[in-house]
Amino acid sequence: MSATPVLFIHGLWLHARSWDDWIDLFEAAGYAATAPGWPGDPDTVEKAREVPEAIADHGIDDVVAHYAEIIRALPTKPVLIGHSFGGLIAQRLLGEDLAAAAVAIDAAQIKGVLPLPLSALRATLPVFRNPANRHRAVSLTAEQFRYAFGNAVSVEESDALFERWAIPAPGKPLFEAAAANVNPHSPAKVDTDNSGRGPLLLVMGGRDHTVPEAVTRATLKQYRHSEATTDVLEFEDRAHSLTIDHGWRDVADASLSWLKAQGF
Repeated sequence: MSATPVLFIHGLWLHARSWDDWIDLFEAAGYAATAPGWPGDPDTVEKAREVPEAIADHGIDDVVAHYAEIIRALPTKPVLIGHSFGGLIAQRLLGEDLAAAAVAIDAAQIKGVLPLPLSALRATLPVFRNPANRHRAVSLTAEQFRYAFGNAVSVEESDALFERWAIPAPGKPLFEAAAANVNPHSPAKVDTDNSGRGPLLLVMGGRDHTVPEAVTRATLKQYRHSEATTDVLEFEDRAHSLTIDHGWRDVADASLSWLKAQGF
C-alpha cells in the first residue's frame, strides 16, 4: 500500500519551507509529505524577497487551481494541512472533493463569516492602507510581523522567525476575502454544505491577532448543515506563529492524532 500523500499549504507572508519540520515529522509517521509553494513562489526565502513581483497579483482562484493541478497528478486524494490563507485554500479543495481530509490552522475567513475583529484589521493594515496593493506583493516589518504572528512568543523569537521565514505576500487574496460577503461569486466561497466530503479539523490559537478565535468559531457555524465530520481544536495560549514557533510540535502532534482517529 502506498503512503497517503499530505500537502502542506502556507499562507501569506510565510515561505513554503516553513513546513520543513512538519514534513519530517509526517514522513516519519508514514505519510508522503510535500509543501508545494503558491504560484510564482521562488524556491527560497532569499529569492522571494529579491523578486516580490513573482508573487504579486495571485488571487484565491489562482492558488486553488494551482493546488488542484498538483492534486490531480497524485495517485490518490491527499490530506491537506493549511495555515492562514492556506487553511482557506484547503477548505475550498476539500469542499470540491479533491482531498481526503483537511486540517485548517488559523484559517482565513471564508465567505459567510461575519466577525471582523479590530486586531485582524490592524494585522492586515499594511496591505489595506493602499488600494494599489491589490496588485502588489507587500512585505511586513519585523514589528508588524510581531503583531500579526509573534505576539505570543518573545520578541527575540518573533524576530528570529521573521528573519528565517517571512517573505512578501500578494495583497489580492486579502482584498478578495474582505469583499467576500458582498460578492456572490467570491473566490472565498467554500461548499460548506457538502456532506460527502472528507473530515475537517479547524485549529485556532486563542491569542491570534490575525485570525482571532471569533473568526474560527464563525467558520465552524458555516458547516452546520453538513453531516461530514467537522471538528475544532483550540490552543489557548498560541498566536498566528503556532505552526513555526517553538511549540509547533504540539500542533503537529495534535493534527497527527486527529488524522489517526479519522482512519488515516
